[in-house]
Amino acid sequence: MKSITVFCGSSFGSDSIFEEQATLLGQTLAKQNIGLVYGGSNTGLMKAVADGALNSGGKVTGVLPHFLQSKEIAHKELTELILVETMHERKTKMNELCDGVIVLPGGFGTLEEFFEMITWAQLGLHKKPIAVLNIDGFYDDLIKLIQTMVDKGFLKQINREMLLMSDNIDELLEKMKNYQAPTVGKWISKDEV
Repeated sequence: MKSITVFCGSSFGSDSIFEEQATLLGQTLAKQNIGLVYGGSNTGLMKAVADGALNSGGKVTGVLPHFLQSKEIAHKELTELILVETMHERKTKMNELCDGVIVLPGGFGTLEEFFEMITWAQLGLHKKPIAVLNIDGFYDDLIKLIQTMVDKGFLKQINREMLLMSDNIDELLEKMKNYQAPTVGKWISKDEV
């Protein structure tokens, strides 16, 4: 993998472990010569992951919509900052620039970005690994909900298995490097429920 997009919060969260792990992820990507693509902001976990990579000699590309440039405050030290018009253009550009996605803790925006990317994968629009770094059990309840989608017949198990998860950065990156996209369609027939 040459580059990974990281989706995460523009806040730091309530526990220092979130910032520590975001920083460590950035450092790890830089040490493995994997470029970081992220939302371009100089706030919250977005800043932590970018600074972790930059301070370790990594290449960091930010993608930021014009209208967020003043609200999220664009990071001034990036290798490259790409300004776009809309949030959808932001995700599209981030997808174009990466070989995989890692999701860290965040709010509605992070979840929206994550679900769009995993949906695109489920529809076969890309074959990239989508991974969740489950820091301090942050995504435990979401993981349970996704399993409920399988149990209740709204998601195939093979599509559930597309989502890679770990609370360990090195293990997560290894899973991503070994990922093989499923070859079956997403639609579930009545006979399968």
